[in-house]
Amino acid sequence: MLTTKHLCRRFGPDRVKAARPLTSALQRVRPHHNVMRVAARALRTDAARGRTHAPAQRFTMQHSARRRFADATVPLAFVDSRDGQTIEVEAEVGKTVLEAALDHDVDIEAACGGELACSTCHVILEQELYDALEPPDEEEEDMLDLAWGLEDTSRLCCQIKVSPELRDAKFVIPEDPDI
Repeated sequence: MLTTKHLCRRFGPDRVKAARPLTSALQRVRPHHNVMRVAARALRTDAARGRTHAPAQRFTMQHSARRRFADATVPLAFVDSRDGQTIEVEAEVGKTVLEAALDHDVDIEAACGGELACSTCHVILEQELYDALEPPDEEEEDMLDLAWGLEDTSRLCCQIKVSPELRDAKFVIPEDPDI
């Protein structure tokens, strides 16, 4: 049990109030009891206000807004480094770049199916685009170490989500030396 003595050591005596154990009523109550109380209160409030729909519906997007978001597409280009051929596609916002490539029959292997278990969906980005994206996490960097044709701006396209910021982005598919 944490006491004021422990807290004083960690935060300093001037930042810690009265000397008493930190066992509050909330720590003794089972967590599911609190959740059930909040849910019951929400249902009572809805009934008192005359709402007949489920509480969860209050927080969902209206159908028209949901449809507008789902229909949004972004133009992307995939460049094959072997022959320089460029394939332009319309990618749905929210999908990964890999899913967009596979939807449009772009010649990219993706042996693991986008599960971050291989490096076959390796692409090279332009520096500006690379800088604009979130940096790759440690797992992605470990997989990239196994990729052929690795560049400073290399990424796995299974880890990049399509967003409006990717409009007109170019993804270069490096040549596989084994082919």
